[in-house]
Amino acid sequence: MTPEFSRTFRLDELGGARAVSLTADEGERAALAARFGLIGIERLEATVQLARDGDKVTATGRIEGEVTQACVASGEPVPAGIAEDFALRFVPTAAELDADEIELAESDLDEIDYEGSSIDLGEAVAQTMALALNPFPRAPGAEEKLRAAGVLGEEEAGPFAALKALKDKL
Repeated sequence: MTPEFSRTFRLDELGGARAVSLTADEGERAALAARFGLIGIERLEATVQLARDGDKVTATGRIEGEVTQACVASGEPVPAGIAEDFALRFVPTAAELDADEIELAESDLDEIDYEGSSIDLGEAVAQTMALALNPFPRAPGAEEKLRAAGVLGEEEAGPFAALKALKDKL
């Protein structure tokens, strides 16, 4: 299956360093919105600097966009802007994966495996956008709607609320 926002680059055509700009068209944005459970993606762009070192490619850049998510409480549209810097390293798929845990330093880049002789930068941008989304978007007034539905807030349902209830009984 081809990703909705595929932008492949062949390693043998990259040379040393290369700057690229990516923009998702209307159809790609609609397909990505469906994939990631969004109401819509109004804009998705990335500026990227690619640098090849043997069979590894480093991609650093910035993703920017405008999306509309559904409020987790009411389902109402919640517009959101995305502006994220990112740094990724494309590495060839390992023949065998080591089961041991690997400790990463803060300076280590996220790695994306690739097979063959090309990388898909568009898919990496789409995944970076998905990771930048608010996992629990809330529309204005969402708290009141949750309370009206009988949902307790953290201060009312957390462990300290239980201790306060016990203290009030004393």
